[in-house]
Amino acid sequence: MQTITFVRHGQSMANIGGVTTEHHAVALTDVGRAQAQALADLLPQQASQVLASPFERAQDTAKPYCSKLGMTAQMMHLLHEFETIDPDLMQGLTGEQRAPLIDAYWDEGDVLKRMGPRAESFAEFAARVDTFRTQHLPQLGDGTLIFGHGMWIALLCWRLLGFSVNDQFSMKAFRRFQIGFPMPNGAAYHLRSSATGQWQIHADEPIMRRMMALAVTAAPFD
Repeated sequence: MQTITFVRHGQSMANIGGVTTEHHAVALTDVGRAQAQALADLLPQQASQVLASPFERAQDTAKPYCSKLGMTAQMMHLLHEFETIDPDLMQGLTGEQRAPLIDAYWDEGDVLKRMGPRAESFAEFAARVDTFRTQHLPQLGDGTLIFGHGMWIALLCWRLLGFSVNDQFSMKAFRRFQIGFPMPNGAAYHLRSSATGQWQIHADEPIMRRMMALAVTAAPFD
């Protein structure tokens, strides 16, 4: 039996519509740093190991928690967020200006389309999440904490629920699911294995409420 906790990074500059930067280098806002500090006290006070996406916003969210426990987060490439569009194609654009490009990509629903050389296709993103789900998740120690990203966590849950990811219909259906999935910055979800080998998904609502209270300028569950 395992309990694995997934934590979305704190509020980032991209989350408040900041100008496009490199995918890996999006920084936390002051609110995001406050959320990271609060998570150090709110998350389980023991962990068998801590994993984190290599992206800066996830690493910086993990740091206060790891510092409190005297641990170091192990970077795992598979955990980084979906690189939807090459940042060179969005250079200088704000969140409002990026939105039509991103909406058009999802509306087309081409699982093989790559928006620039430094972007992933949806199929590649899904394959990366599935590699983690099938090869790494079952082997993680009980009490592992993972700091990552909202869309990544949503796709993991989508796959654990049994939904497919291999065609236009499933890609568009996932997008609708992901938009409606409660995932404020700093959200925590606990995955618990059952005796049958299935995974149960539990939202940590008290942590979500605390994170939302800190993000006083953000919309609920944005």
